[in-house]
Amino acid sequence: MNGPLAALRTAIATMLLAAVMVPVFPDPAGTQAASLQQPQSLQTDPRQMRFEPVVFNPPEPERLVLENGMVVYLLEDHELPLVTITVTIRTGGWLDPADKVGLAGIAGTTMRTGGTKRMAAADVDEALEQLAAQISVGIGTESGSAMLDVLRKDMHRGLRIFADILRTPAFDPARVELAKLQVIEAIRRRKDFPQSIAGREFEKMLYGPTHPFAREDSVASVSRIARDDLAAFHARTVHPNGIILGVTGDFERAAMLAALREVFGDWPKGEVLPIVLPPPETIGADDGRAQKKVVRFVSKGTSQTHLRVGHLSVKENDPDYPALALLNDILGGSSFRSRLFQDIRTKEGLAYSVRSALRVGMREQGVWLVRAETKLGSTQEVISRLVSNLERLREQPVTDAELEEAKEAFVNSFVFSFSSPSAIVSRLIGLEYDGLPKDFLQQLRDKVVKLTKEDLLAAARKHLYPERLRILAVGPPESLLRVLSGFGEVEEIKLEPEG
Repeated sequence: MNGPLAALRTAIATMLLAAVMVPVFPDPAGTQAASLQQPQSLQTDPRQMRFEPVVFNPPEPERLVLENGMVVYLLEDHELPLVTITVTIRTGGWLDPADKVGLAGIAGTTMRTGGTKRMAAADVDEALEQLAAQISVGIGTESGSAMLDVLRKDMHRGLRIFADILRTPAFDPARVELAKLQVIEAIRRRKDFPQSIAGREFEKMLYGPTHPFAREDSVASVSRIARDDLAAFHARTVHPNGIILGVTGDFERAAMLAALREVFGDWPKGEVLPIVLPPPETIGADDGRAQKKVVRFVSKGTSQTHLRVGHLSVKENDPDYPALALLNDILGGSSFRSRLFQDIRTKEGLAYSVRSALRVGMREQGVWLVRAETKLGSTQEVISRLVSNLERLREQPVTDAELEEAKEAFVNSFVFSFSSPSAIVSRLIGLEYDGLPKDFLQQLRDKVVKLTKEDLLAAARKHLYPERLRILAVGPPESLLRVLSGFGEVEEIKLEPEG
Protein backbone atom coordinates (compact mmCIF):
# COMPACT_ATOMS: atom_id res chain seq x y z
CA MET A 1 0.00 0.00 0.00
CA ASN A 2 1.39 3.41 -0.94
CA GLY A 3 0.85 6.77 0.69
CA PRO A 4 1.51 8.53 4.02
CA LEU A 5 0.01 5.76 6.16
CA ALA A 6 2.28 3.19 4.58
CA ALA A 7 5.24 5.51 5.15
CA LEU A 8 4.25 5.90 8.81
CA ARG A 9 4.06 2.13 9.27
CA THR A 10 7.47 1.68 7.62
CA ALA A 11 9.11 4.36 9.75
CA ILE A 12 7.74 2.92 13.00
CA ALA A 13 8.73 -0.61 12.02
CA THR A 14 12.26 0.61 11.23
CA MET A 15 12.59 2.27 14.63
CA LEU A 16 11.36 -0.85 16.39
CA LEU A 17 13.81 -2.98 14.47
CA ALA A 18 16.67 -0.65 15.33
CA ALA A 19 15.71 -0.79 19.00
CA VAL A 20 16.11 -4.55 19.19
CA MET A 21 19.24 -4.94 17.09
CA VAL A 22 22.25 -6.07 19.12
CA PRO A 23 25.59 -4.46 18.17
CA VAL A 24 28.61 -6.66 17.60
CA PHE A 25 31.64 -5.88 19.81
CA PRO A 26 35.18 -7.32 19.84
CA ASP A 27 35.51 -10.67 21.61
CA PRO A 28 38.73 -10.41 23.65
CA ALA A 29 37.94 -13.49 25.68
CA GLY A 30 37.78 -15.59 22.54
CA THR A 31 34.40 -17.04 23.44
CA GLN A 32 33.15 -16.87 19.83
CA ALA A 33 36.24 -18.66 18.55
CA ALA A 34 35.82 -21.31 21.21
CA SER A 35 32.24 -21.89 20.22
CA LEU A 36 33.27 -22.31 16.60
CA GLN A 37 35.68 -25.04 17.64
CA GLN A 38 33.05 -27.25 19.25
CA PRO A 39 33.21 -30.92 18.30
CA GLN A 40 31.42 -31.79 15.06
CA SER A 41 29.14 -34.12 16.96
CA LEU A 42 27.56 -31.15 18.77
CA GLN A 43 26.59 -29.37 15.56
CA THR A 44 23.06 -30.02 14.30
CA ASP A 45 22.12 -30.67 10.70
CA PRO A 46 19.24 -28.24 9.96
CA ARG A 47 17.53 -30.96 7.95
CA GLN A 48 17.34 -33.10 11.09
CA MET A 49 15.96 -30.39 13.35
CA ARG A 50 12.45 -30.91 14.70
CA PHE A 51 10.17 -28.40 16.39
CA GLU A 52 7.04 -28.55 18.45
CA PRO A 53 3.80 -27.86 16.53
CA VAL A 54 2.86 -24.22 16.32
CA VAL A 55 0.23 -23.30 18.92
CA PHE A 56 -1.46 -19.97 18.36
CA ASN A 57 -4.57 -18.52 19.97
CA PRO A 58 -5.57 -15.36 18.07
CA PRO A 59 -7.68 -12.68 19.74
CA GLU A 60 -11.43 -12.99 19.25
CA PRO A 61 -13.15 -10.04 17.53
CA GLU A 62 -16.55 -8.94 18.75
CA ARG A 63 -19.41 -9.57 16.32
CA LEU A 64 -22.68 -7.65 16.39
CA VAL A 65 -25.49 -6.70 14.02
CA LEU A 66 -26.82 -3.18 13.58
CA GLU A 67 -30.54 -2.52 13.46
CA ASN A 68 -30.54 -2.41 9.64
CA GLY A 69 -28.87 -5.82 9.34
CA MET A 70 -25.27 -4.70 8.79
CA VAL A 71 -22.88 -7.18 10.40
CA VAL A 72 -19.97 -5.56 12.27
CA TYR A 73 -16.73 -7.07 13.58
CA LEU A 74 -14.63 -5.04 16.05
CA LEU A 75 -11.05 -5.73 17.13
CA GLU A 76 -9.07 -3.05 18.93
CA ASP A 77 -5.32 -2.69 18.38
CA HIS A 78 -3.68 0.36 19.97
CA GLU A 79 -0.14 -0.24 18.73
CA LEU A 80 -0.37 2.45 16.02
CA PRO A 81 -2.67 5.50 15.75
CA LEU A 82 -4.46 4.03 12.73
CA VAL A 83 -7.94 2.71 12.00
CA THR A 84 -8.76 0.30 9.17
CA ILE A 85 -12.32 -0.43 8.08
CA THR A 86 -13.00 -3.20 5.57
CA VAL A 87 -16.31 -4.02 3.92
CA THR A 88 -17.54 -7.06 2.00
CA ILE A 89 -20.66 -6.52 -0.09
CA ARG A 90 -23.00 -9.21 -1.43
CA THR A 91 -22.86 -8.16 -5.07
CA GLY A 92 -20.68 -9.20 -7.99
CA GLY A 93 -20.01 -9.54 -11.67
CA TRP A 94 -22.18 -12.64 -11.81
CA LEU A 95 -25.05 -10.13 -12.06
CA ASP A 96 -23.68 -8.47 -15.20
CA PRO A 97 -26.13 -8.59 -18.13
CA ALA A 98 -24.82 -10.68 -21.02
CA ASP A 99 -24.55 -7.61 -23.25
CA LYS A 100 -22.87 -5.45 -20.59
CA VAL A 101 -20.18 -7.68 -19.11
CA GLY A 102 -17.85 -5.47 -17.10
CA LEU A 103 -20.65 -3.46 -15.49
CA ALA A 104 -19.91 -4.54 -11.91
CA GLY A 105 -16.19 -3.89 -12.21
CA ILE A 106 -16.71 -0.36 -13.54
CA ALA A 107 -19.34 0.27 -10.86
CA GLY A 108 -16.79 -0.59 -8.17
CA THR A 109 -14.15 1.65 -9.72
CA THR A 110 -16.44 4.64 -10.13
CA MET A 111 -18.02 4.31 -6.69
CA ARG A 112 -14.60 5.43 -5.49
CA THR A 113 -13.61 7.85 -8.26
CA GLY A 114 -17.00 9.31 -9.23
CA GLY A 115 -17.76 11.43 -6.18
CA THR A 116 -20.85 11.34 -3.94
CA LYS A 117 -24.11 13.25 -3.72
CA ARG A 118 -22.52 15.39 -0.99
CA MET A 119 -19.04 15.85 -2.50
CA ALA A 120 -17.80 16.24 -6.06
CA ALA A 121 -15.22 13.72 -7.30
CA ALA A 122 -12.36 16.24 -7.11
CA ASP A 123 -13.40 17.27 -3.60
CA VAL A 124 -13.29 13.64 -2.41
CA ASP A 125 -9.79 13.24 -3.83
CA GLU A 126 -8.61 16.47 -2.21
CA ALA A 127 -10.11 15.62 1.18
CA LEU A 128 -8.51 12.19 1.27
CA GLU A 129 -5.16 13.69 0.31
CA GLN A 130 -5.40 16.22 3.13
CA LEU A 131 -6.28 13.46 5.59
CA ALA A 132 -3.50 11.16 4.33
CA ALA A 133 -6.30 8.59 4.09
CA GLN A 134 -6.95 5.92 1.52
CA ILE A 135 -10.26 4.53 0.29
CA SER A 136 -10.55 1.72 -2.24
CA VAL A 137 -13.58 -0.01 -3.76
CA GLY A 138 -13.72 -3.01 -6.08
CA ILE A 139 -16.27 -5.52 -7.29
CA GLY A 140 -15.25 -9.01 -8.41
CA THR A 141 -17.20 -11.97 -9.67
CA GLU A 142 -18.80 -13.08 -6.38
CA SER A 143 -18.45 -10.08 -4.06
CA GLY A 144 -17.59 -6.44 -3.66
CA SER A 145 -15.06 -4.96 -1.26
CA ALA A 146 -14.14 -1.57 0.13
CA MET A 147 -11.53 -0.30 2.58
CA LEU A 148 -10.77 2.84 4.55
CA ASP A 149 -7.31 3.40 6.02
CA VAL A 150 -7.12 6.56 8.13
CA LEU A 151 -5.35 8.13 11.10
CA ARG A 152 -7.23 7.87 14.40
CA LYS A 153 -7.53 11.64 14.75
CA ASP A 154 -9.23 11.87 11.33
CA MET A 155 -11.42 8.81 11.71
CA HIS A 156 -14.78 10.60 11.92
CA ARG A 157 -14.21 12.69 8.79
CA GLY A 158 -12.77 9.74 6.88
CA LEU A 159 -15.68 7.51 7.92
CA ARG A 160 -18.19 10.11 6.74
CA ILE A 161 -16.61 10.15 3.27
CA PHE A 162 -16.39 6.36 3.25
CA ALA A 163 -20.08 5.99 4.13
CA ASP A 164 -21.06 8.45 1.41
CA ILE A 165 -19.10 6.47 -1.17
CA LEU A 166 -20.88 3.27 -0.15
CA ARG A 167 -24.35 4.77 0.20
CA THR A 168 -24.66 7.61 -2.30
CA PRO A 169 -22.06 7.38 -5.08
CA ALA A 170 -22.67 10.05 -7.75
CA PHE A 171 -21.01 8.24 -10.69
CA ASP A 172 -19.74 11.49 -12.20
CA PRO A 173 -20.18 11.11 -15.99
CA ALA A 174 -16.66 12.31 -16.78
CA ARG A 175 -15.13 9.81 -14.34
CA VAL A 176 -17.34 7.06 -15.74
CA GLU A 177 -16.11 7.75 -19.27
CA LEU A 178 -12.51 7.79 -18.05
CA ALA A 179 -12.98 4.42 -16.32
CA LYS A 180 -14.52 2.95 -19.48
CA LEU A 181 -11.64 4.22 -21.63
CA GLN A 182 -9.12 2.66 -19.24
CA VAL A 183 -10.91 -0.70 -19.36
CA ILE A 184 -11.18 -0.58 -23.15
CA GLU A 185 -7.47 0.17 -23.47
CA ALA A 186 -6.66 -2.81 -21.23
CA ILE A 187 -8.95 -5.02 -23.36
CA ARG A 188 -7.14 -3.96 -26.53
CA ARG A 189 -3.78 -4.82 -24.99
CA ARG A 190 -4.58 -8.14 -23.32
CA LYS A 191 -3.60 -10.21 -26.36
CA ASP A 192 -0.05 -8.95 -25.88
CA PHE A 193 0.50 -11.23 -22.87
CA PRO A 194 0.64 -15.01 -23.51
CA GLN A 195 0.23 -15.91 -19.85
CA SER A 196 -2.94 -13.85 -19.64
CA ILE A 197 -4.28 -15.51 -22.80
CA ALA A 198 -3.57 -18.94 -21.35
CA GLY A 199 -5.31 -18.11 -18.07
CA ARG A 200 -8.46 -16.72 -19.68
CA GLU A 201 -8.87 -19.43 -22.30
CA PHE A 202 -8.25 -22.17 -19.74
CA GLU A 203 -11.11 -20.83 -17.59
CA LYS A 204 -13.38 -21.05 -20.63
CA MET A 205 -12.33 -24.67 -21.20
CA LEU A 206 -13.23 -25.47 -17.59
CA TYR A 207 -16.46 -23.54 -17.08
CA GLY A 208 -17.63 -22.57 -20.54
CA PRO A 209 -17.31 -19.14 -22.20
CA THR A 210 -20.56 -17.70 -20.80
CA HIS A 211 -20.02 -18.74 -17.17
CA PRO A 212 -19.39 -15.79 -14.78
CA PHE A 213 -16.00 -17.30 -13.87
CA ALA A 214 -14.88 -17.29 -17.50
CA ARG A 215 -16.78 -14.74 -19.57
CA GLU A 216 -14.87 -11.69 -20.74
CA ASP A 217 -15.76 -8.06 -21.13
CA SER A 218 -15.25 -6.63 -24.61
CA VAL A 219 -14.97 -3.23 -26.23
CA ALA A 220 -18.60 -3.59 -27.30
CA SER A 221 -19.94 -4.63 -23.89
CA VAL A 222 -18.07 -1.87 -22.04
CA SER A 223 -19.12 0.74 -24.59
CA ARG A 224 -22.78 -0.08 -23.91
CA ILE A 225 -22.46 0.71 -20.20
CA ALA A 226 -23.98 4.07 -19.25
CA ARG A 227 -23.89 6.07 -16.05
CA ASP A 228 -27.54 5.15 -15.35
CA ASP A 229 -26.62 1.43 -15.56
CA LEU A 230 -24.06 1.94 -12.79
CA ALA A 231 -26.49 3.82 -10.57
CA ALA A 232 -29.15 1.14 -11.08
CA PHE A 233 -26.66 -1.65 -10.33
CA HIS A 234 -25.65 0.05 -7.09
CA ALA A 235 -29.25 0.67 -6.05
CA ARG A 236 -30.15 -2.93 -6.76
CA THR A 237 -27.24 -4.70 -5.08
CA VAL A 238 -25.65 -2.56 -2.35
CA HIS A 239 -27.67 -2.68 0.88
CA PRO A 240 -26.65 -2.55 4.56
CA ASN A 241 -28.10 -6.00 5.26
CA GLY A 242 -25.83 -7.34 2.51
CA ILE A 243 -22.67 -5.88 4.09
CA ILE A 244 -20.19 -7.32 6.56
CA LEU A 245 -17.99 -4.57 8.00
CA GLY A 246 -14.82 -5.00 10.04
CA VAL A 247 -13.01 -2.38 12.13
CA THR A 248 -9.49 -2.81 13.47
CA GLY A 249 -6.99 -0.40 14.95
CA ASP A 250 -6.82 2.38 17.50
CA PHE A 251 -10.42 3.02 18.58
CA GLU A 252 -12.71 2.60 21.56
CA ARG A 253 -15.70 0.31 21.19
CA ALA A 254 -18.46 2.65 22.37
CA ALA A 255 -17.24 5.59 20.32
CA MET A 256 -16.83 3.45 17.19
CA LEU A 257 -20.30 1.95 17.46
CA ALA A 258 -21.76 5.43 17.87
CA ALA A 259 -19.86 6.63 14.79
CA LEU A 260 -21.03 3.65 12.71
CA ARG A 261 -24.65 4.15 13.74
CA GLU A 262 -24.36 7.84 12.92
CA VAL A 263 -23.29 7.26 9.30
CA PHE A 264 -25.01 3.94 8.56
CA GLY A 265 -27.91 3.73 11.02
CA ASP A 266 -30.55 5.42 8.86
CA TRP A 267 -29.65 3.39 5.76
CA PRO A 268 -32.74 1.20 5.15
CA LYS A 269 -32.60 -2.48 4.40
CA GLY A 270 -32.95 -3.75 0.84
CA GLU A 271 -33.46 -7.01 -1.00
CA VAL A 272 -30.19 -8.95 -0.89
CA LEU A 273 -29.89 -11.19 -3.92
CA PRO A 274 -28.71 -14.78 -3.34
CA ILE A 275 -25.63 -15.72 -5.34
CA VAL A 276 -26.75 -18.21 -7.96
CA LEU A 277 -24.19 -19.46 -10.49
CA PRO A 278 -24.98 -21.62 -13.52
CA PRO A 279 -23.38 -25.08 -13.78
CA PRO A 280 -20.14 -25.39 -15.76
CA GLU A 281 -20.56 -25.96 -19.49
CA THR A 282 -18.17 -28.89 -19.62
CA ILE A 283 -17.74 -30.92 -22.80
CA GLY A 284 -19.57 -34.26 -22.82
CA ALA A 285 -20.12 -34.24 -19.08
CA ASP A 286 -23.13 -35.31 -17.07
CA ASP A 287 -21.47 -34.86 -13.67
CA GLY A 288 -19.58 -31.59 -14.20
CA ARG A 289 -16.35 -33.19 -15.34
CA ALA A 290 -15.04 -33.86 -18.83
CA GLN A 291 -15.38 -37.47 -19.97
CA LYS A 292 -12.30 -37.32 -22.16
CA LYS A 293 -9.21 -35.21 -22.62
CA VAL A 294 -9.76 -31.86 -24.26
CA VAL A 295 -6.70 -30.49 -26.05
CA ARG A 296 -6.60 -26.95 -27.40
CA PHE A 297 -4.02 -24.43 -28.53
CA VAL A 298 -3.89 -20.70 -29.18
CA SER A 299 -1.65 -19.45 -31.94
CA LYS A 300 0.82 -16.86 -30.69
CA GLY A 301 4.27 -15.96 -31.96
CA THR A 302 6.27 -16.67 -28.81
CA SER A 303 9.70 -18.08 -28.04
CA GLN A 304 8.25 -20.59 -25.55
CA THR A 305 5.06 -22.52 -24.86
CA HIS A 306 2.70 -21.43 -22.09
CA LEU A 307 0.90 -24.46 -20.69
CA ARG A 308 -2.18 -25.06 -18.55
CA VAL A 309 -3.23 -28.59 -17.60
CA GLY A 310 -6.01 -29.56 -15.20
CA HIS A 311 -9.71 -30.14 -14.54
CA LEU A 312 -12.53 -29.16 -12.22
CA SER A 313 -12.23 -30.30 -8.63
CA VAL A 314 -14.02 -30.03 -5.26
CA LYS A 315 -15.57 -27.26 -3.21
CA GLU A 316 -13.93 -25.94 -0.06
CA ASN A 317 -16.22 -27.85 2.29
CA ASP A 318 -15.70 -31.22 0.58
CA PRO A 319 -14.53 -33.89 3.07
CA ASP A 320 -11.57 -34.70 0.79
CA TYR A 321 -10.37 -31.10 0.49
CA PRO A 322 -7.73 -31.45 3.27
CA ALA A 323 -6.20 -34.50 1.58
CA LEU A 324 -6.24 -32.79 -1.83
CA ALA A 325 -4.57 -29.72 -0.33
CA LEU A 326 -1.66 -31.87 0.85
CA LEU A 327 -1.51 -33.69 -2.48
CA ASN A 328 -1.28 -30.37 -4.27
CA ASP A 329 1.55 -29.27 -1.99
CA ILE A 330 3.45 -32.46 -2.76
CA LEU A 331 2.76 -32.28 -6.49
CA GLY A 332 3.65 -28.69 -7.23
CA GLY A 333 2.29 -26.26 -4.67
CA SER A 334 5.43 -26.08 -2.56
CA SER A 335 7.68 -24.95 -5.39
CA PHE A 336 11.29 -25.93 -4.63
CA ARG A 337 10.59 -29.22 -2.85
CA SER A 338 7.62 -30.32 -4.97
CA ARG A 339 7.69 -33.26 -7.36
CA LEU A 340 7.07 -31.14 -10.44
CA PHE A 341 9.84 -28.70 -9.60
CA GLN A 342 12.32 -31.45 -8.81
CA ASP A 343 11.42 -33.50 -11.89
CA ILE A 344 10.86 -30.91 -14.61
CA ARG A 345 13.12 -28.08 -13.55
CA THR A 346 15.85 -29.40 -11.23
CA LYS A 347 16.44 -32.84 -12.78
CA GLU A 348 15.63 -32.27 -16.45
CA GLY A 349 15.98 -28.50 -16.82
CA LEU A 350 12.89 -28.34 -19.03
CA ALA A 351 11.16 -25.32 -17.49
CA TYR A 352 12.07 -22.33 -15.40
CA SER A 353 8.59 -22.10 -13.92
CA VAL A 354 6.31 -25.02 -13.06
CA ARG A 355 3.79 -25.39 -10.26
CA SER A 356 0.33 -26.65 -9.39
CA ALA A 357 -2.60 -24.99 -7.66
CA LEU A 358 -5.83 -26.12 -6.03
CA ARG A 359 -8.39 -23.31 -6.18
CA VAL A 360 -11.57 -23.88 -4.20
CA GLY A 361 -14.69 -21.92 -3.29
CA MET A 362 -18.15 -22.55 -1.95
CA ARG A 363 -20.47 -21.76 -4.84
CA GLU A 364 -18.89 -23.62 -7.72
CA GLN A 365 -16.52 -26.50 -8.32
CA GLY A 366 -12.91 -25.64 -7.72
CA VAL A 367 -10.00 -26.23 -10.07
CA TRP A 368 -6.85 -28.30 -9.87
CA LEU A 369 -4.38 -27.03 -12.43
CA VAL A 370 -0.73 -27.19 -13.39
CA ARG A 371 1.01 -24.38 -15.21
CA ALA A 372 4.41 -24.26 -16.87
CA GLU A 373 6.43 -22.31 -19.41
CA THR A 374 8.93 -24.24 -21.47
CA LYS A 375 10.92 -24.18 -24.70
CA LEU A 376 9.03 -25.09 -27.84
CA GLY A 377 11.19 -28.16 -28.36
CA SER A 378 10.45 -29.57 -24.90
CA THR A 379 6.70 -28.94 -24.86
CA GLN A 380 5.72 -32.57 -25.50
CA GLU A 381 8.03 -33.93 -22.82
CA VAL A 382 6.86 -31.41 -20.24
CA ILE A 383 3.20 -32.30 -20.84
CA SER A 384 4.06 -36.01 -20.61
CA ARG A 385 5.79 -35.44 -17.29
CA LEU A 386 2.91 -33.37 -15.95
CA VAL A 387 0.48 -36.16 -16.80
CA SER A 388 2.74 -38.91 -15.47
CA ASN A 389 3.13 -37.09 -12.15
CA LEU A 390 -0.65 -36.90 -11.82
CA GLU A 391 -0.94 -40.60 -12.62
CA ARG A 392 1.74 -41.40 -10.05
CA LEU A 393 -0.36 -39.78 -7.30
CA ARG A 394 -3.17 -42.24 -8.17
CA GLU A 395 -0.95 -45.29 -8.47
CA GLN A 396 1.21 -45.23 -5.33
CA PRO A 397 1.22 -43.60 -1.89
CA VAL A 398 3.31 -40.53 -1.22
CA THR A 399 6.40 -41.08 0.91
CA ASP A 400 6.53 -40.63 4.68
CA ALA A 401 8.86 -37.67 4.25
CA GLU A 402 6.57 -35.99 1.72
CA LEU A 403 3.54 -36.42 3.95
CA GLU A 404 5.38 -35.09 7.01
CA GLU A 405 6.75 -32.06 5.16
CA ALA A 406 3.37 -31.22 3.62
CA LYS A 407 1.63 -31.48 6.98
CA GLU A 408 4.27 -29.35 8.68
CA ALA A 409 4.03 -26.68 5.98
CA PHE A 410 0.23 -26.61 6.20
CA VAL A 411 0.08 -26.45 9.99
CA ASN A 412 2.83 -23.84 10.29
CA SER A 413 1.24 -21.67 7.62
CA PHE A 414 -1.92 -21.54 9.72
CA VAL A 415 -0.51 -18.69 11.81
CA PHE A 416 -0.26 -16.44 8.76
CA SER A 417 -4.04 -16.36 8.51
CA PHE A 418 -3.89 -14.43 11.81
CA SER A 419 -0.79 -12.30 11.26
CA SER A 420 -2.49 -9.03 12.22
CA PRO A 421 -5.80 -7.81 13.64
CA SER A 422 -6.98 -6.82 10.16
CA ALA A 423 -6.07 -10.29 8.83
CA ILE A 424 -8.03 -11.92 11.65
CA VAL A 425 -11.13 -9.85 10.97
CA SER A 426 -10.83 -10.26 7.19
CA ARG A 427 -10.62 -14.02 7.62
CA LEU A 428 -13.77 -14.13 9.76
CA ILE A 429 -15.62 -11.89 7.29
CA GLY A 430 -14.66 -14.21 4.45
CA LEU A 431 -15.80 -17.30 6.32
CA GLU A 432 -19.14 -15.75 7.21
CA TYR A 433 -19.66 -14.51 3.66
CA ASP A 434 -19.09 -18.04 2.38
CA GLY A 435 -21.35 -19.59 5.00
CA LEU A 436 -18.54 -21.44 6.78
CA PRO A 437 -18.14 -21.78 10.57
CA LYS A 438 -15.76 -19.32 12.21
CA ASP A 439 -13.49 -22.18 13.34
CA PHE A 440 -13.30 -23.65 9.83
CA LEU A 441 -9.53 -23.14 9.60
CA GLN A 442 -8.96 -24.77 12.98
CA GLN A 443 -11.10 -27.72 11.88
CA LEU A 444 -9.14 -27.93 8.66
CA ARG A 445 -5.84 -27.92 10.51
CA ASP A 446 -7.00 -30.69 12.85
CA LYS A 447 -8.11 -32.83 9.90
CA VAL A 448 -4.80 -32.34 8.11
CA VAL A 449 -2.82 -33.54 11.13
CA LYS A 450 -4.74 -36.84 11.17
CA LEU A 451 -4.31 -37.68 7.47
CA THR A 452 -2.43 -40.81 6.41
CA LYS A 453 -0.76 -41.84 3.16
CA GLU A 454 -3.72 -44.10 2.51
CA ASP A 455 -6.11 -41.15 2.89
CA LEU A 456 -4.18 -39.19 0.28
CA LEU A 457 -4.09 -42.13 -2.11
CA ALA A 458 -7.85 -42.65 -1.79
CA ALA A 459 -8.50 -38.95 -2.43
CA ALA A 460 -6.23 -38.97 -5.48
CA ARG A 461 -8.02 -41.97 -6.96
CA LYS A 462 -11.39 -40.37 -6.32
CA HIS A 463 -10.68 -36.84 -7.54
CA LEU A 464 -7.77 -36.92 -10.02
CA TYR A 465 -8.61 -37.82 -13.61
CA PRO A 466 -5.58 -37.86 -15.94
CA GLU A 467 -7.83 -39.21 -18.69
CA ARG A 468 -10.17 -36.21 -18.40
CA LEU A 469 -7.65 -33.40 -18.43
CA ARG A 470 -7.98 -30.12 -20.21
CA ILE A 471 -4.71 -29.30 -21.91
CA LEU A 472 -4.09 -25.82 -23.29
CA ALA A 473 -0.94 -24.49 -24.97
CA VAL A 474 -0.19 -21.00 -26.24
CA GLY A 475 2.56 -20.72 -28.84
CA PRO A 476 3.45 -21.07 -32.54
CA PRO A 477 0.87 -23.29 -34.30
CA GLU A 478 3.36 -25.20 -36.46
CA SER A 479 5.01 -26.56 -33.31
CA LEU A 480 1.91 -27.13 -31.19
CA LEU A 481 -0.11 -29.07 -33.75
CA ARG A 482 2.61 -31.68 -33.93
CA VAL A 483 3.42 -32.07 -30.23
CA LEU A 484 -0.17 -31.93 -28.93
CA SER A 485 -1.55 -34.58 -31.26
CA GLY A 486 -0.14 -37.31 -29.03
CA PHE A 487 -2.46 -36.30 -26.19
CA GLY A 488 -5.78 -36.26 -28.00
CA GLU A 489 -7.72 -34.59 -30.77
CA VAL A 490 -6.36 -31.06 -31.12
CA GLU A 491 -8.42 -27.97 -31.92
CA GLU A 492 -7.34 -24.37 -32.29
CA ILE A 493 -8.94 -21.60 -30.28
CA LYS A 494 -9.25 -18.55 -32.48
CA LEU A 495 -9.26 -15.32 -30.49
CA GLU A 496 -11.90 -12.76 -31.34
CA PRO A 497 -10.71 -9.30 -32.43
CA GLU A 498 -10.62 -6.91 -29.49
CA GLY A 499 -11.83 -3.90 -31.47
